[in-house]
Parts: sequence; C-alpha cells; structure tokens
Amino acid sequence: MVMRVMKRLIEAGNLENVDWEVHVVYSEEKNAMVLPGGKVFVFSGILPVAGDDDGLAAILGHEIAHNVARHTAEQMSWLIPLMPIRWALLFLDYSGYTGGLGRFLGDIAMELGITRPASRKMESEADYIGLVLMSKACYNPDEAIGLWQRMDAAQEESVPQWLSTHPANASRIENFRKWLPEAQSIRADAGCASGHGEAFPDFISALKGMMG
Repeated sequence: MVMRVMKRLIEAGNLENVDWEVHVVYSEEKNAMVLPGGKVFVFSGILPVAGDDDGLAAILGHEIAHNVARHTAEQMSWLIPLMPIRWALLFLDYSGYTGGLGRFLGDIAMELGITRPASRKMESEADYIGLVLMSKACYNPDEAIGLWQRMDAAQEESVPQWLSTHPANASRIENFRKWLPEAQSIRADAGCASGHGEAFPDFISALKGMMG
C-alpha cells in the first residue's frame, strides 16, 4: 500500500519533521507529483507500472527527493533573474526594435537554453536521492531500472530530450545503472532482509476493482 511504502521511506530518511500528506488519485494517468510542504499525489494509473513495493519506492523516493532538495525554491531562484530580460525584450518589441519577435525568440532561447536543462538536472538529482533513500529503506534498488524500463514501454509518445523538462527514459536507466553499485552497498550497510513487495499485487487488484 502507498502509505506503507511512504512510511518506510520517511523513517529511513529521518524525515518525520515534514508534515507529509499522501493522496492517491484514481486516474489512468501514469504520474506522481509532490507539492511544497510534503503533499504527495500518486495517480493510480502508475501503480501497475510500479509493479510491487520496490517499484513504488522508486517512484515515491523520487517525489520525496524533490521536496528534500527544495527544488521548487531552486526553480524560483533561477526563474526570477530571467524576468528583467523578458521585460526588456517586451519593451524592445513595443518599441519596434525587434519586430515583435524579441520576447517570443527570447522565451524560446531561455526555455531551451536555461529552464529545461535546469529542470532535467533537478530530475536527475531527484532520481539519485530517491535511489539512495529507497536503498536505505531496504527496498531493492535494481527495481528502479525495471521501473523505468516499464515506464518506457508504457509511454505512448516521446520527445527529444533537449525539448523535454525530464531526462529521456534511456538516460535515466543509464544513470541508474551507473549509481546501482553505490545503492547496493547502501542497502547492504542497512542490514536489509529480502522480500518486501509481496502484498503489492493485491493492492493493484483492489484498485482495478474499484475503478471497474
């Protein structure tokens, strides 16, 4: 169950000081998200992709990591300095110096050159922190790779990485493979026993029943 996995991750990361709230949204959307202050939303459509507790731990660990790393505040810190540039381009548009294209072209340049690369970097940071967290919580870090392989198979369409706010699935899988030895060592140091995902398929079946 989502709360069970979330509880173990919070305890492993000593994150009880955050007022965590977890909401399961009954939707076919394959997604999860976190809002500032520890509000986590899991869309039920992602649960079959998660597959078991280990896969769900990879998803929730990623969302917890965004909150721990204060990515929302970081995002605002580099968006605010861009505002004077946008206003300057808008002024040049109204003045006729840029033919009305200044802000349009400037927004594209800032989006592709600054905003989206920064967003991809934060997503990769959350992947790494989440992997460490799930390993400390005695979940199997190998399943992070399996999760993203299933996500890739379930994805209906994709865009080139340079156009996306998220790393390409292949890039994420490659990163997880690179980080895996460290994650396995962290899990071993935590003195973990095997077998934590047995009850999860029953939860998925229950959800499918509720959704008809």
